This record gives sequence, structure tokens and C-alpha cells, in this order.
Amino acid sequence: MNKNHKRTNSRKTTKNRKVFGQWLFFIAIALFALLIVRFSYIAIFKDVKNVNLKERTEHLYTQKQVIQAKRGTIYDASGKAVAEDSKTYSMYAVVDHSQKSVNGKPLYVTNKKKTARILAKYLPISEQKALKILTPTKSNTFQVEFGSAGNNISINTKQKIAAYHLSGINFVSSPSREYPDDDFASQIVGLAQSKTSKKSGNTTLVGQMGIEQVFNKQLSGQNGVKKAKQDTSGYQIANTEQTAKKAKNGDNIYTTFDRQLQTLLEDRVSAAVSASHPESFNAVLMNAKTGAIVAATQRPNYKSTSSPVWRNTLTQDAYEPGSTMKVFTISAAIDSGNFNPNAVYKSGVFKVGDGQVTDWNKAGWGYITYKEGFERSSNVGMAYLEQTMGASTWKKYLTKFGFLQKTNVVGTTGEVSGSSPFSGALEQANTAFGQGITVNVMQMMQAFSAVANNGKMLKPYFIKKIVDPSTNQSVKSYGKKVVGNPISAQTAKQVRKYMQGVVYADDGTGSKYQIDGYKIAGKTGTAQISGSSGYEKGSNSYVYSFVGMAPAKNPEYIMYVTIKKPQNTSSSAETYLADVFNPVMKQALDSAKAANQKNAGKVKLVNYVGQETTTAQAALSKLGLGVTVIGSGSKVKQQSVKAGTYVLAKSKIFLITGGNVTIPNLNGWSQADVNQYAKLTGLDLTVSGSGYATSQSIKEGTQIKQHQQLRVVFKQK
Repeated sequence: MNKNHKRTNSRKTTKNRKVFGQWLFFIAIALFALLIVRFSYIAIFKDVKNVNLKERTEHLYTQKQVIQAKRGTIYDASGKAVAEDSKTYSMYAVVDHSQKSVNGKPLYVTNKKKTARILAKYLPISEQKALKILTPTKSNTFQVEFGSAGNNISINTKQKIAAYHLSGINFVSSPSREYPDDDFASQIVGLAQSKTSKKSGNTTLVGQMGIEQVFNKQLSGQNGVKKAKQDTSGYQIANTEQTAKKAKNGDNIYTTFDRQLQTLLEDRVSAAVSASHPESFNAVLMNAKTGAIVAATQRPNYKSTSSPVWRNTLTQDAYEPGSTMKVFTISAAIDSGNFNPNAVYKSGVFKVGDGQVTDWNKAGWGYITYKEGFERSSNVGMAYLEQTMGASTWKKYLTKFGFLQKTNVVGTTGEVSGSSPFSGALEQANTAFGQGITVNVMQMMQAFSAVANNGKMLKPYFIKKIVDPSTNQSVKSYGKKVVGNPISAQTAKQVRKYMQGVVYADDGTGSKYQIDGYKIAGKTGTAQISGSSGYEKGSNSYVYSFVGMAPAKNPEYIMYVTIKKPQNTSSSAETYLADVFNPVMKQALDSAKAANQKNAGKVKLVNYVGQETTTAQAALSKLGLGVTVIGSGSKVKQQSVKAGTYVLAKSKIFLITGGNVTIPNLNGWSQADVNQYAKLTGLDLTVSGSGYATSQSIKEGTQIKQHQQLRVVFKQK
């Protein structure tokens, strides 16, 4: 090979390498310079692809914690909670034997048989099923759960289970709502349930119905936020501040419900429903002077075990009222100058338009006066009055009384306004005795108030005030509101006089509603139930009702009760209605009478909790109050009426002391006091009759236990 050729190739190779090295050097310098420029940009502007690194770092090391606002409490008229915040728990069991604490203590279930036995004692689960769950077939199972039996566990039950210190048993808490008085105006108070947000993962209480739903925003309040910079171990970084936005707790809502009357009403309605097996039962007691609803309930409600109802039937159900509508027919006839109580008409059947109106006694009673026709609840008499007034005049009074339009009672939603074709002579005449027109219960209560309150019609209400808990100041208050003046005071007084005839006249239909010591102005009602193909057939296919105002001369209260399709016909519908109306109305009137007596006075209670039992008992007796001690303890642990509350003299106060409980002599006790005693002691109470206690199934001085049966007989004095 030529040596010159080899030497030339060698030079070229060396030159190429040198050029490549130079280019590599310059590229490296350029890349390095580019990185310096980029890092400088990032260092100065803290931005990468429009992502602010400073903000991202702040976010990475800043921990945000939600401060949960407390949901507002709903109270009765005396200031006792009927809906308040609580917690429920879900339970799970760790069964993985590798789970131990740092000191080697087992964190799994070590004694499955004992654990199953204890869980079965407090949860709705058998010992065998609990043991089976605790012994999974898969060997690598970490933890097990107990289905519905392990969910919604109360604080009380959780504490009882936790007291056994069972290894491996754990609880997770969730916010819940507690309703300590069970059925207490449940459909109006409503329901709040916990809901978990898919976006934030936070669990909060949300109103589902009733006051809880209508005032959900006010009750919920506003959550707060706490921010702090923490290191990777979770400790706050030195020289950094913690910032917080305080939570605003929800507003509290005070209702007009009287605890004694509401409790008594619930008990009496439950007993009537148990005896009659109706399709539904409604009852409302209202202060005739203010429009305040002091007690109201319905059956079924959302807590009913069979066929629960998730609506407020007092405003959301429309029905034909029947003969209680005759109160407004004679009101309109008197007020318009078209009523002569002594004029006579032929009862039985009356031809109107293309049809006819018949009395419930189709043979009629011959020629009778309009006064007697009202007492006998004659449909024909009311049809004659409607014809005499004229359809336009009668329609004007229906409007003035608030029918066919919503009452818009605060705290309710979904109200029906009712309807009536009111198109032909027969249909128009039918409305005069409560057929061919639909109403809701609150419309009836509002209209009745005009008759009870001398012509001034009052809007019903059961919300008294909304209070900001941080300032204890009222955010919104509600009270007496006159919404119309459909009739004169003189007309109202005359109507109540004729309503007394319904209850006390020999030919009246309301004799069962007489109450010793008080005059009742009332009206009975029986309405056919309309369906898609006309009125239902059958001996009990009716809505039976009664409205009473008392004392008749100057009413303090209006009470309206309805029962639909009672299945047990061994007693009359009137009997079931009277078993509710009479004791509740009497209790209300007795309380009002005591409050109006000059020597009754009021007593403000102080806190007796922690005092010696004998000392507290003597102090209360000195104030003129009846005192009953529940338990054998030496010190007061709880009092039935909280400190700061004003009570009427001679009211009964219960002091709970713990220890053994023996039953006192209940003779002469009111139904309300017996009901309260049974609730405080956990007795299962069964009552018969009305008035005051005359006998009891458990002998005085007998030591009692929770859920022991107590039967008490009541009679009027």
C-alpha cells in the first residue's frame, strides 16, 4: 500500500474528529446556556407551562381543613329540643392477624365467640350470624362489616359495645339528626339525613321534608375553613401562621307546639288509629286568638311501620270536607241577610237542576226549621240556603273564607289549593254541604278562625321565631296575622250559637263531643270519597270529621279532627274522633283556665340538678308546685322542666334521681301528667277513657322496670 495514501487518510480522520469535538463542545455550551436561561426564568418568574410553582408549592404544603357548622336546633314552645344534632356510627371488625400495635398488642378480633355474643346483645343480629361474619372463608381478608346491623348505631349503643374493649372492633362516626320525642309533630318538624358530596367528600345533614327541608339553608349555617402550612410529617412549619375562617352555626327555630298538648294528642291519635284501623287520621289544635298551632299530627306519617307517608297531609292532601262546610254556608247566609232560623222547609229530597239533593236520612224529618236542619246536618236545608243566596253570592263568600287558594303557611311546601267545578246548579248546591269542592286542613283551620274570632280570619302558623345562636337575637319572628274579615262579629256569634245546638240539642248530631265544665260550639261532618269513576261505595267509604270551638261564648281554641275509612266499625267513627277531641280539648281548656285565674300566677324554675332531693322537693312544694320524685337517689340528676322556664302554679314537676323507681299513686292525675311520667320512666302505657286517672294496673309502691306494661283508666270528674 502507498505510504502517502495512508498518511493522507490519517490526517483527514484526525481533522474530522477535531471538527466533531468542536461542534460537540459548542452544542454542550449552547444547551448549558439554554438550561441556565430556563432555570433563571423559572427562578425569577416561578412559572412552568403556565403553572405557578409558588402557588403549587403553597398548595402542596398547605393543609385545608373544613370546620363543620353545627346544624340549628328545632324547639317546642317551651324551649325543649324536638330536633337536634347527634352522631351515628358504622362498625367494622379487623380480622387480619398481622395487625398489631407498636408494642405488639393485637388490633384484630382475638375472641370471636365473645365478640359475637356481645354484638348480638346490642345489635339486630344473631350470635351465629355475627360469628359467621367474623370468620370469613378467604384467608387474606383484612376486615369485615355487618351490613345494616352495623350501620346507624346510636351513641348510646356504641358506648355500650365500646365498654367491653373488644379488640379489632372499630367505629366510624357520621353526622345525624336526633328526634328525641319520636312522633312529636314529626310530619311538620320533618327529617334531615346525612348526605356525602361526591365532589368534596364531606358529609352534611340535608333536610328532606318539613321544617328541616323548608329552612334547610338557615338550619345548615356555613362551614368554616382552617389553613396551615405543614411538612411531610404533618407538623406545622416553623414561622408560619395558621389562618381560619370561622364556621357560622345554623339558626335555631322555635315552634308554637305545646309539649303537653302535642304529646297527649299523639298518644290519643295513636290509640284511636290502633282501635279503628283507618286509611288516615288528622288532628289540629289551634289558638283561636292568635292562629298559633299548639298541636297537630297525622297518621300515617313517615315513621309509620306500614305504608309510611312522606307528605304533610295537612296541606298536601285535598279532600271533600262534607258537613263541616255547613258552618260557612250558614255564616254566608246570615251575613248576606238570607237566613231565617225559624223558617221551615221540607227535608228529605230537593230537586236541583238536572238532579237532586238528599239528606243522610233520605226519608227526611218532614217540615223542619233551618235551625233544626243545621243541628240535624241536613243537606237539603243547606242547598235551599245556597239557592236563596244565589251562586254568585255563595262563591264570593267561599273566596272571602280563603277556599280554592293556598294558605301559604310558613314552614310548609307543596300545598294544594283545592278545586271545584262550580259549573251547574246541582254542583253549586252540593258545595253548600261540602261535596263537589276540595279543601286542605289548613284552609279549614283558617276559615274556622273567622267564626271563632268574631269575624277576623287568622293565618295559621307554627313557626314562632328564627334565632341566630351566636347573638341569641331573632332573625325573623312570626305571630298573629289577620288575613281577612269574611263575616261580621255579630254573624260569627250567631253561628257559634247554632253550633252549640249541634252538640247540645236533642236532635243534634254532636252529643258525643260534650265536655264537662265547658260549652262546645261544634259541627260534625260526613263526606263521600270521590274517585276516578264517581263516589266510592261501601258502608265505611267516608271521611268523618268534627270541628269544635271552646268555650263557645269566647273561644280559646279550635280543634278539627278527621278520620278516613275506619275499618273497625264495632264503634262509630264519632266515638274514635271524640276519644281524641275530648281529652285534648279539655286539657287545653283546663290549662287556659288556670292561666287566666288571678291566683294562678306563674313560677320561674331554677336549676335543681345537683341539689339534695329533699331540699329540691321542699323548695318546689313551697312554690306551690306538685313534685314527684322518680328514683331513690339522694341528689337530683334531671328535672322535667328546665331552669328559666315559667310554669303555672300547681303544675307537676318530676325530679329524676336515679336508683330504684317505685310507682306512685296516680289517682287524680291528668292524662298529660301520666303520659309524661310514663315517658320519663320508660313504661309502656295503655289508657282508656278520658279525664283524670281513677285506677292503675301497677300497685302503688311497686318497683318498676323499663318497658313494663302500665294500664290506667281515666274518668271525667
